[in-house]
Amino acid sequence: MLTVESLKKSYDDTSGRSAKRKSDQGTRVYAVGGVDFEVHEGELFTLLGPSGCGKTTTLRAVAGLERPTEGRVTLGGTVLFDSDHGVNVHANRRGLGMVFQSYAIWPHLSVFKNVSFPLEVMPRAKRPGRKEIEDRVGQALEVTELGAYSSRPATKLSGGQQQRLALARALVTRPDLMLLDEPLSNLDAKLRESMRFELKRLQRELNLTAIYVTHDQSEALVMSNRIAVMNKGRIEQIGKPREIYTKPATRFVAEFIGTSNFMEAKVVSVTGDEVAVDTAQGRLLARGVEAPPAAGDTVLISVRPECVDLSRERRGDVPNEWAGTVLTRAFMGDVVDHIVGVGDLEIRNRSNPNLSIAPGTEVYFSVPPDKVTLVPVD
Repeated sequence: MLTVESLKKSYDDTSGRSAKRKSDQGTRVYAVGGVDFEVHEGELFTLLGPSGCGKTTTLRAVAGLERPTEGRVTLGGTVLFDSDHGVNVHANRRGLGMVFQSYAIWPHLSVFKNVSFPLEVMPRAKRPGRKEIEDRVGQALEVTELGAYSSRPATKLSGGQQQRLALARALVTRPDLMLLDEPLSNLDAKLRESMRFELKRLQRELNLTAIYVTHDQSEALVMSNRIAVMNKGRIEQIGKPREIYTKPATRFVAEFIGTSNFMEAKVVSVTGDEVAVDTAQGRLLARGVEAPPAAGDTVLISVRPECVDLSRERRGDVPNEWAGTVLTRAFMGDVVDHIVGVGDLEIRNRSNPNLSIAPGTEVYFSVPPDKVTLVPVD
């Protein structure tokens, strides 16, 4: 539905402090350094990354609020931007809906008037009649569960209700694509968690096509059909949430999404999708490796804490079993973390709170071969 090709956005650097890149035009700072992605009809596609990675700039370029330096953006076969051919469709003609980080609720208007405003300011030729405006506003308020608050002043709504009001206002124009720029960031933690599921429910029920921007990894994993992880103006990996989490393509993705244990290793042998590696602490076997490296290559091992099995006794019949000593233990309510020392290496284990082993205890831990991820060395 939406295709973004070779998108770049650069600025003249005058501070002397920013990361710089030399070009034929002089010193340029690239907020977006050339990204490519597609958004399919009916999916929620998330741009995920830390502050300053270029995710919001990319979203604003799609919206028409930022003019890219280079690239091409098409929506359903219509070219919205093309640097080579001088095409740049104005933001109000792109058929998009947008929910900003700040909801931009008009405080002097009622809930109904906030939602009807985008329809009332349409060009006369496209503006719906009064009856249609009432019907469409009513539908938008009902799907966002605000129908009972139609006449209430917008300032009398709670934070979660204001978030839904901003969404209703974007929905009422029936956009081809919805753009959401960190819409939950102003909510408290508990409300934010519940609104994740509420937004996902609406997206599924209405079959919305949406681009969602966030720095919150949990939010992205819960809500997305696919995720693009961004870093320093570029996309490091695109994939489904489970793929991004279990098969990170780079060290940055493995570190940014959740928590990982890392070990440098050298490939000893490769047999089909099984790879044996040597680390400073011993040998490990990885299974299900999709693009196996060659024997002799140096790789980075990534293992998630919840994939580390901890035991007080040696089992002997499981692969990848090592001995170690519990250094610290942290109870976190629904889980307990153990830090296990193996020589100079510290391995984090995350377990059910029923398994709680005191610091100083000698233990054995193992990692299933299919939970060992090989990441290229940067």
